[in-house]
Order: sequence, then structure tokens, then C-alpha cells
Amino acid sequence: MSQINGLPAHILFVHAIVVLVPLVAVGVVLSALWPAARVRLVWPTAALATALLVLTPLTAEAGESLEHQVDSTALLHTHTELGDTMPFVAAGLFAAAMLVGALHVLDSRGSMPAARVRLLTVVTALVAVLVGVGATVQVYRVGDSGAQATWQDRVGVAAGESP
Repeated sequence: MSQINGLPAHILFVHAIVVLVPLVAVGVVLSALWPAARVRLVWPTAALATALLVLTPLTAEAGESLEHQVDSTALLHTHTELGDTMPFVAAGLFAAAMLVGALHVLDSRGSMPAARVRLLTVVTALVAVLVGVGATVQVYRVGDSGAQATWQDRVGVAAGESP
């Protein structure tokens, strides 16, 4: 799918990715660190992580289609290289969301010793924070490189002119 209603699909899909990555990251981190939030957020976060897992490769595929329709530049190459990491980022967020979901199920059953639940909670929280922060930083990097590739020298001060 390279176009939607005459517009490049990549441009439209990217907006969902830019919203979903930080949203899922915050949901995963809050669910991992705060048991009261986990009760309410774990399954909506898991659903959004699943949507992100599906949408990210579609966005990358649409981006590759768009890449062949524009001039090749070093900035575009940088954006493409960074963008190629996003399916892995989405997979990491999905895995973290599933880990938090598993913690929630195990904790709610009450069948594990409290010490083991605490250890699992600490490990899950550590994974959630690392993956959540990393994913948010990476989506920023990819988005910034895409904006630079698209808009550099097109708005603001023209290249070579002083402000």
C-alpha cells in the first residue's frame, strides 16, 4: 500500500507510530512500576502494542515505496537506515507489554511466593523502563531524520543566508 486517498501512505502511517510508541512506552512503564495502574492499563497497552507491531512494518514498507519516488540524499539514507530499526523497536515494546501482562496474570493468581513476585516485578520494571525509554528515543531519532530529509532547506532561512 503506497498511497491512501492520493497521499503517500508512509506520511499518514508515521503519525500513528509517533503517537503509539510513546503511548505504549508510558503504558508499559506505568504498568510495570505501579500495580494499581497495571490493573487498568495492562490490557489496553497490550492491544496498542499489538497494533504497533502490525503497523510498523506497514509504515516501513510504505516508506520504502516513497523512497523510490523522491531524490536520494544523505539525509534520506540516514532516515531509511534509522527507520529500518523500527520493526525491532515495536517488537521490543510488544515483548515488554507481554512481560508486564504475564506479571499481571501471575500476580493476580496469587500462586507464586511474594519474594518471587517482587523479583519478577523488579526485572519487569527494569526491562520496561529500558525498552520504553529506548523506543521513545529511537522514534524521535527516526522522526527527526525524516523531518530533516523532507524539510531541510525548504522552510525558514534559505541555505547560505544569515538569519
